[in-house]
Amino acid sequence: MLTEDAGIRADERWMRRALRAARDAMLLDEVPIGCCVVVGDELLSVAGNRTRTLCDPTAHAEIVALREASWIAGNYRLTDAVVYSTIEPCAMCAGALVQARVKRLVYGARDERAGAVDTQFGICASSSLNHQIHVTSGVLESECRAIMQEFFRARRKADAVCQMPDV
Repeated sequence: MLTEDAGIRADERWMRRALRAARDAMLLDEVPIGCCVVVGDELLSVAGNRTRTLCDPTAHAEIVALREASWIAGNYRLTDAVVYSTIEPCAMCAGALVQARVKRLVYGARDERAGAVDTQFGICASSSLNHQIHVTSGVLESECRAIMQEFFRARRKADAVCQMPDV
């Protein structure tokens, strides 16, 4: 059994790995969200957003990581898995986490617009669904928020440079 301090260190370790995946996604001009799936101390999968790269609206980091982890585990149920996501999952991803029956979700920063775990819908804790997920939020929150802010700040700046002036 992990002590509380060891558990916090493990959460931070895996969140740093998810942050690396988010940075890799940003290099591909993807929204910088990273995710990893861990069972015990074994990394099953890690992914960043790939929606633009794959031209696939479902290729969010969490979905890509869940697909790979399920393939590696040989089972679509990931009942012993802990999923680490840099940003609070959207409704699609939260639903996929429930369908995969993951044990625990750890995320960094809230998504005030589309977060479906705590901010908007409470999907992972809904008693209407057949599985609930233990959720830990705020792990490396400032780093997770900062990479998103950096990405969108750069995108707004690039958009401003490319706009034609009114004549």
